[in-house]
Amino acid sequence: MSAVDLAAVIVTIVCLVAVAVLVIAIQALVRTLRELRITVDELRSNTLPMVDDLRTTVNKANEELDRVDDVIGRAERITATVDVASRLTYKAMAPPLIKTLSFVKGAGRARRALRTPRRRTAIEVRGRRK
Repeated sequence: MSAVDLAAVIVTIVCLVAVAVLVIAIQALVRTLRELRITVDELRSNTLPMVDDLRTTVNKANEELDRVDDVIGRAERITATVDVASRLTYKAMAPPLIKTLSFVKGAGRARRALRTPRRRTAIEVRGRRK
């Protein structure tokens, strides 16, 4: 056997070892890809119903937010209406009420003044004697 034959045998053995290592690596890769596919399928089967439930929940929450927004809008309009009505009532009722109370107070004083005789003070009595 010559050197060329020996080199050819060594290269062949190295190539066979390299092919064997590559075959083992490819088998491991195929096994890993199968497990990954199974995991992805399980994940998909578990998450799709959750995503559908989440979508339904979000839609319901949006509907409720719209309803709450409508209620808040109505409450704001009612508050504005009540505020305007109370101002108008105050403006309409305050002056006549104040005048009526003033009149009643003055009438009460006048009635008391007419009912009770006026007492003369000592200064008034001394002033008249002179």
